[in-house]
Amino acid sequence: MKAAVHNSFGEPIDVIEATDVDTPTAGAGEVLVKMTLSPIHNHDLWTIRGNYGYKPELPGAIAGSEALGTVEAVGEGVDDAMIGQRVSIAGVHGTWAEYFVAPATGVLPLPDAISDVAGAQLIAMPFSAISLLETLKAQKGDWIVQTAANGAVGKIMTTLAKSRGINLLNLVRREDAVKELTDLGIDNVLSTSEAGWQDKAREIIGEKGAASAIDSVGGDISADLVDLLGLDGELVVFGTATGAPMPLNSGALIMKHITVKGFWGSRVSGDMDPEERKRLITELVTLVAKGELVLEDGGQFGLDDLSGALKASLTPGRPGKVMIRG
Repeated sequence: MKAAVHNSFGEPIDVIEATDVDTPTAGAGEVLVKMTLSPIHNHDLWTIRGNYGYKPELPGAIAGSEALGTVEAVGEGVDDAMIGQRVSIAGVHGTWAEYFVAPATGVLPLPDAISDVAGAQLIAMPFSAISLLETLKAQKGDWIVQTAANGAVGKIMTTLAKSRGINLLNLVRREDAVKELTDLGIDNVLSTSEAGWQDKAREIIGEKGAASAIDSVGGDISADLVDLLGLDGELVVFGTATGAPMPLNSGALIMKHITVKGFWGSRVSGDMDPEERKRLITELVTLVAKGELVLEDGGQFGLDDLSGALKASLTPGRPGKVMIRG
């Protein structure tokens, strides 16, 4: 089969290449999935660079961590009835390939109402977003401030927060990103490149301040987020687009009793009770099936055009995740 392989860590466009490798075989408790679509996530790129929380064995590592496909074969102990089912899965390795194996208990059979594009990106980012929302202090009627609101998780969060009656202030770093979100019908969008955006943010949130803030950017914006939080507020670090240190004001942290913590979706998902996971997945599937949570793609590329796929994935302003076709 053909697969996207890297034999060293480095910039993805420099080290990834389409290579013919042996097709894997489903072991006990596993299924063999014929890949239809697999998204390119930021954490996939970080993994290829070698600076993510998980490092694959080299040489011969196959990239990718989420996909939609069809069960081609099953291993020992797995019901044959799964063969032919259209499924999605995240948190696995090697999905940028014509075939990959996955734990049978980890795949999610999809109803016909879920499109291939939505199903291919249904779990990783949406599930991280809903898991994060579940852990936040913010409740119905409270305010959350989020950076990188035009990113995949940011857009998903706007739908999830609305469905739960939580108010959301959406911060972006470019003026054109404001229009991108407002054109989607998203309210309360501010660009941090605009002078005086902090004052406008306070006017929107009100004197009480926000209950929670989600930062996916890092750097100086973190101090601004703390200033926008109310008493006993929390700053949750979800990502770092800049990689810059976070200069926080000790006085604000002390006087407002601010909590600062990190959130890693992979760990949260792995530690989650199965019934809790099922409840949150059901909520996501329902929102997508009803058309309330829209998951678009930012272009589709074959395994023979990995360079084009990787370039597209790094281009700002795309409507959704760039997809690799099996």
